Amino acid sequence: MKKIILPSLLIAALAGLAAAQGPKKAAAAQVKMTCAVMSSNSVDIAKATKAHMYADYKGRRYFFCCDSCPGAFKANPAKYAKSKSIPTPKSTKSAK
Repeated sequence: MKKIILPSLLIAALAGLAAAQGPKKAAAAQVKMTCAVMSSNSVDIAKATKAHMYADYKGRRYFFCCDSCPGAFKANPAKYAKSKSIPTPKSTKSAK
C-alpha cells in the first residue's frame, strides 16, 4: 500500500507546482508563434523577449518579427489585437 500512496502524493505535488507556475511558465513552454503585425512570419518567443520585440495590450503580450512591427502595432493596436498572443506576465504593466 505504501508503494501506491507515495507515487500518488508525488504526482499530486508536481501537478500543484505546475499549476502554481501560471501564465509565465505557459508562455515559456510555447516556443514560437506568428508575428502580431506580419502574420505570415514566425517569431521565436525567447529571442523576441530578449530583444524587447513585444508589446503589452489589454492584458495580452504580442510578439514581433522585426523592428518595424512594434511601431505599426503601437500606432493601431486594436487592428492587430485579434492575432495570437499570450497572457501578460503579472510582473509587467500592460499598455492601453
